[in-house]
Amino acid sequence: MSGPHRSLGSLIEPGQRVLHPGRPDWGVGQVQSAVGDRITVNFEHAGKVLVNAAVVALDILAEDDS
Repeated sequence: MSGPHRSLGSLIEPGQRVLHPGRPDWGVGQVQSAVGDRITVNFEHAGKVLVNAAVVALDILAEDDS
């Protein structure tokens, strides 16, 4: 995607730990794959979820965050 609406999906890489801002009850997730805006995340309490990064901006956790 070009222009001012650039997706954050390009910043997410497999192995990163993330949180879904609208679903804190899902817990911490680990990115399984990232292809364009399609991010597959395995969340602690929700299992494997396909996230559209054009719609949801996942919060990327720092290495030392739990």
